[in-house]
Amino acid sequence: MANNTKIANPMKVITGKDTRWSYANVWEAKSINGGTPKFSVSLIIPKSDTVTVGKIKAAIQAAYEEGQAKLKGNGRSAPTLTALKTPLRDGDAERPDDPAYAGSYFVNANSTTAPGIVDADRNPILTRSEVYSGVYGRASINFYAFNSNGNKGIACGLNNLQKIRDGEPLGGKASAESDFATDDDDDFLS
Repeated sequence: MANNTKIANPMKVITGKDTRWSYANVWEAKSINGGTPKFSVSLIIPKSDTVTVGKIKAAIQAAYEEGQAKLKGNGRSAPTLTALKTPLRDGDAERPDDPAYAGSYFVNANSTTAPGIVDADRNPILTRSEVYSGVYGRASINFYAFNSNGNKGIACGLNNLQKIRDGEPLGGKASAESDFATDDDDDFLS
């Protein structure tokens, strides 16, 4: 008799559908300060989405417990979780001048491999312009402990993305559609 019970990974989280993507660098890996090129996205989670926030806090705790040996390193004991850098950040405290982060937490997730990207019906999204900073969607992320070059903490890995709906583009750049929404060309070469 086959056992179809799926073993849940306590360090993996699927965010809620009201998660907004910012700094969506999901098509090409980019190097930051000469480091390993990575795919990345900042996930903006409304503080009102207590289910997702609770799942993230539990996954961070699980990653901390699972990573005790790594976090301990050569020391006698691992630092407390509160002493470590964790990926769940408060948008009101850390980005007070950015209205997109108001009333939200955020998590920066990255990966050296490209995330799978699908639409609301789970069909692959192949058109790059469909995914931009400002869309809303769910993200599959995982949390893990790290200890490298004297830095210790919990990090967030990016697995896959599901776009649920469009949103106002972030970053102040207007879309081509809105720039040319009217036939008003009075100022053209005037």
